[in-house]
Amino acid sequence: MFEFATPWFLAGLLIVPALWYYLTCIKKQPSVVVPSTGVFKRASGKRKFLSFCNWFYLAALLLLIVALARPRSGDEKLIVRSKGIDIVLALDMSDSMRAIDVPGTVTTSDALLQGINNGTLRNRLDTAKEEIRKFILARPNDRIGLVGFADLAYSFAPPTLDHRWLLERLKTLEPGQLGSATGIASAISSGTRRLKNSTAPRRVLVLFTDGANTAENRLSPEQSANVAKEFNCIVHTVGIGSDNAYIQTGFGFQRTQADFDRKLLDSIAKISGGTSFLAADSAGMKKVMEEINALEKTNIEQPKYTEYKEYAPLTAAIAALLLFAGFFLENTFKVRIP
Repeated sequence: MFEFATPWFLAGLLIVPALWYYLTCIKKQPSVVVPSTGVFKRASGKRKFLSFCNWFYLAALLLLIVALARPRSGDEKLIVRSKGIDIVLALDMSDSMRAIDVPGTVTTSDALLQGINNGTLRNRLDTAKEEIRKFILARPNDRIGLVGFADLAYSFAPPTLDHRWLLERLKTLEPGQLGSATGIASAISSGTRRLKNSTAPRRVLVLFTDGANTAENRLSPEQSANVAKEFNCIVHTVGIGSDNAYIQTGFGFQRTQADFDRKLLDSIAKISGGTSFLAADSAGMKKVMEEINALEKTNIEQPKYTEYKEYAPLTAAIAALLLFAGFFLENTFKVRIP
């Protein structure tokens, strides 16, 4: 972007043609009285020209006026300031997360085995981990923590911006590591403890589970949700699983189904001001994580500023050189001797 910082000085350019007209058409030259001018007329040219030195002076005047107008070019830049939110992901690690939710397109045991072998069909925990991994990578400005739960809840990572380390911790989660029960209340309580002292403008807990609350805790899941609300923590719930699911045993695949308490998950989300989601299979989990990602937006400011490169000093320097050159020529090579 090129511009003049003080463009009104350019009005002074009108002086240049006026001065040129004065020097060539109006200004009288020294003269003598002679009886006849015929001889001089025949010897003189048809037009009156400026001297070489005067052209230097006019060019210098023009450049000085341009320099006063401060020509410059600007490069507009953005400063990105982000104020992220704190998020804790609480992931069910009970034995039931070994189940594989099968889409309607898979109708035979051979297709099921083929999908498992080529990696297109994964158990519930691995499916959730893959979409959580993408979620983490999509939010570089947010501090994200990780809680695993079954019989009890365990904090695998506090809210952190070190997402590389967080992803390494995510890889270590396996079904059955923390028991076989589902302790929803302890998961909410553990996530709330991680968020309650946060200075972030928004605190979010996302709870993933495929089962009903079967672990005994001092607080019920609803009571834990009320505690989260007191500390301004929003709880989103994700019910994982479908009725068309299989779990692999030593005797082959056994049919199973989702066992999460839809009414309880809706209640938890409503109490805390969050949203309840369902993820029947891998496609459903992908959609849910995209919706949560869109719902929880990071505040990003983009103030603008412009860096200018000034040409006035260079223009003025050239004008000064022209003035000096004109003066030098006028007083050396162009000196008139009577």
